[in-house]
Amino acid sequence: MRILTLIYEFPPVGGGGGRAAYDICKGLAAHGHQVTVLTAHMQGLPFEESKDGIRLVRISSLRRETFGASFSAMLAYVLVGCWAGLQLIRLERPDIIHTHFAVPSGALAWILSALTGVPYILTAHLGDVPGGVPEKTGKWFRWIKPFTYPIWKRAKKVIAVSEHTRQLALKHYPVNVQVVHNGADVSHLTPSQLKVGTPPRLVFAGRFVPQKNPFAIVQTLTQLKDLDWHCSLLGDGPLLEDVKRKIEEAGMSERFDLPGWVTPEVVLDCFSRSDILFMPSLSEGLPVVGVQALATGLAIVASDIGGFLDLVDRESNGYLIDAHDVPAFANALRGLISNPEKLLRFREASVEKASDFDIQKIVDQYQSILQDVLSGK
Repeated sequence: MRILTLIYEFPPVGGGGGRAAYDICKGLAAHGHQVTVLTAHMQGLPFEESKDGIRLVRISSLRRETFGASFSAMLAYVLVGCWAGLQLIRLERPDIIHTHFAVPSGALAWILSALTGVPYILTAHLGDVPGGVPEKTGKWFRWIKPFTYPIWKRAKKVIAVSEHTRQLALKHYPVNVQVVHNGADVSHLTPSQLKVGTPPRLVFAGRFVPQKNPFAIVQTLTQLKDLDWHCSLLGDGPLLEDVKRKIEEAGMSERFDLPGWVTPEVVLDCFSRSDILFMPSLSEGLPVVGVQALATGLAIVASDIGGFLDLVDRESNGYLIDAHDVPAFANALRGLISNPEKLLRFREASVEKASDFDIQKIVDQYQSILQDVLSGK
């Protein structure tokens, strides 16, 4: 198959959704399919390159930050993408379009499909769905929601990355939605032997934005100053400096690492040296870092929301806590940090669960979906 993937943020730009798309594209290319990705350019990156069998085409946009895109940057991606996409379709004649994110990439897929007749499938992440990330997209959906119905309706298949995302989508769009989880190369990541660190190490990976609730990490760990632990906070964003200040005010600077925005390889290296993924997010689709945490054998303490419901078996490989209940987060972490034998059992359970999210299984599901669409099923 010749596949044109549309996504407005793609590694090294963006977050977990882009990383999930990258892994899928890489897997499809390894299966012998021709995969071209049309994404947004950012200063310092080439406009065209080939990587892991994928042809990457980056188009001019107003994007200025790796960790976030303004509405104007998204709109620019759609407008410039119309011309660039038509040229790619004319030259490469793709059999099908795969778009990640209904907004804004789905709008571009709808336009290109309407103009050329090339069918598309849509993978929806949590931020695509009204109510999914209200603190981030609530204002946008108040006026753009009526324009999103055709995007969902024209798609030949609609995929959600978690059951939570699927249920939200079904409340707003009258289409069939199936779940295909984000995945990771678990065979490559799974450690040969697990050993709890001395002291135990916690890790957070994500954007420093209200959705990720980073202040709750500092508030929680302030209650655990009597225990021996270390914490790495990986990522960048508008709240980073405020988080650093809170850590300093709590007198815990020597117990935290905050390296800023790091590459996926650095994230995985840090995971390999950690014991617990701590993610008190207010909303999540199915976070790629959560899948990677399973594969690297991390216990997970996370909010009782979204895709974490798919990743955590309660009191087996982790705990799910109300996002606003800091004392409950502290109690869960205390029980793991102070009990190395229990922490090791949780870590071993994560490794066992990781097989459900093996990227090879996920890629095979997408390949079947794409083939079904082309065969008219």
